[in-house]
Amino acid sequence: MSFFSTKEIGNLGESLAENYLKKLGMKILERNWKYSRIGEIDIIALDKSTLVFVEVKYRNNDKYGSAIESITRKKLEKIYQSALAYISQTNHKYNNYRIDVIAIDKYSKEPIKHYKNLSM
Repeated sequence: MSFFSTKEIGNLGESLAENYLKKLGMKILERNWKYSRIGEIDIIALDKSTLVFVEVKYRNNDKYGSAIESITRKKLEKIYQSALAYISQTNHKYNNYRIDVIAIDKYSKEPIKHYKNLSM
């Protein structure tokens, strides 16, 4: 049996999510974009003319609940604050923005679920 670090599992989930988003036709702009101590955005992508901030959650089993259940209001607030920082620092101007979650539950019959435009 092999054990992976939390970082390795996170990288696996982000790679799966990135491949999924590319198949949808999205362009990946950033991965693991950090904003101070406030937070990190797993993936920043462009979906046509919409800038998308993606949180990725990956679960090997349901011991601690499903991937989407781990997204708290506090986590969404940090993503939102980080997204605002990214927008203010970029030279590009986008008319549309959204926050998505890619929830990957390895044990599920439908392992990848895409939740679009989450709000607090």
